[in-house]
Amino acid sequence: MATTFVLEKDFLKDYKKFIVDQGINEEKAKWYVYWVEKFARYLNNIPLNKCTAGDVQSFTGYLESKKSIRTWQVAQAKNALRLLLKEFLRLPWTIRRGSKDDKQFTRAKELQYKPPSNVFKDRVHIEGLNEEYRLILERVRSEIRVRHYSIRTEKTYEQWTRRFINFLEMKPKDNICAADVNSYLEYLAVKRAVSASSQNQALNALVFFFRNVLKIELGDIGEFTRARLPVRVPVVLSKREVSQLLNALSDRHALIAGLLYGSGLRIMECIRLRVKDIDLDQSQIMVRDGKGRKDRITILPDKYHEPLKKQLEFAKQRHEEDLKEGMGDVYIWLSLERKYKNASKEWIWQYVFPADNYSVDPRSNKTRRHHIHGSTLHKAIKKAAQETGIAKRVSCHTLRHSFATHLLEDGYDIRTVQELLGHADVSTTMIYTHVLNKPGLAVKSPADR
Repeated sequence: MATTFVLEKDFLKDYKKFIVDQGINEEKAKWYVYWVEKFARYLNNIPLNKCTAGDVQSFTGYLESKKSIRTWQVAQAKNALRLLLKEFLRLPWTIRRGSKDDKQFTRAKELQYKPPSNVFKDRVHIEGLNEEYRLILERVRSEIRVRHYSIRTEKTYEQWTRRFINFLEMKPKDNICAADVNSYLEYLAVKRAVSASSQNQALNALVFFFRNVLKIELGDIGEFTRARLPVRVPVVLSKREVSQLLNALSDRHALIAGLLYGSGLRIMECIRLRVKDIDLDQSQIMVRDGKGRKDRITILPDKYHEPLKKQLEFAKQRHEEDLKEGMGDVYIWLSLERKYKNASKEWIWQYVFPADNYSVDPRSNKTRRHHIHGSTLHKAIKKAAQETGIAKRVSCHTLRHSFATHLLEDGYDIRTVQELLGHADVSTTMIYTHVLNKPGLAVKSPADR
């Protein structure tokens, strides 16, 4: 029977995991599963992916008619079905016409009884909320863009806000208070066992939500269980290992990795470099809008002058080809675009490391050439580390760690290294002094006697 198929344990297990990931309390998730099972039985042999909006209305009407079922339970059942049909199964009739998801599903095959792909699992679907919260999440997006936060921050803050709303089960916004934030952070640490960085990220997103969207000062949210922050020493490569790694890379990847190590750049700082940020005469790089929205100047190794010149020649040739095709504009801040209408097509604003293909800007929906994606370098460095036999967990950021450590080894003071790295607090830079420390320096191992 179709109903038996719907009630398979694997299906319910996947659904429960999905809604927990969306922020539903583990205890409440059991009741969400209960309402889904009840709805499946109510359909009487109609598979879930064949149900209609009328079936949902009929079921919720049936629940409302039962005196034994309270109003809050009906609301909980409606939320359970919304998450099931709209966000878990992603039934076409639940998607607003004309939306991006609608266009994707017109090309999709008929959905089977399995959880959706990762493309849909972690995305924030504003259409799935009631009108009040749909407007709230749109306001979150608007407030973030007004402050010129990065697209990554926008997506992250939207996701945490959405999870918080689901955790509260669509509680009216006028009733949300600091105690709800306390409960949610406690839930993340105790029930979800998230890392300290994830819990802090959630707190930052909710502070932004309260202060800039709800226009409420969060104030003291009280004591809550803090996820433990592990104290780890950064992975650092020796100078020999750095040389082996860089030699194993080729072309663009070798140049980018060389700048990460030679200039102490973060991966996004490097691939976002514009032509105007490179000063070959002064042997320096201007890092614009880095972490914490700060600018800084760092060194440009003489070793990479020639490779950079070749890369700039390549980028300029590609830019001229784009201009001939009627393209050639690049992302710049909206305020600059309004003030200088042709700035986005000027050579100095182009990316040093342009992407191979055009892409659609998720904010403006303009098709343009962006910078290369960081994942390509992550994969190249990981592969190079394996090929050279480096038995360490090597990433792009490892090269930045190595830059700082090797400067300290060469005798440069901590304050200089702090400025080159762009750390706001010297205590952040101090972690590299731990890498230099050799425990028991005065102790001779008995194995060496």
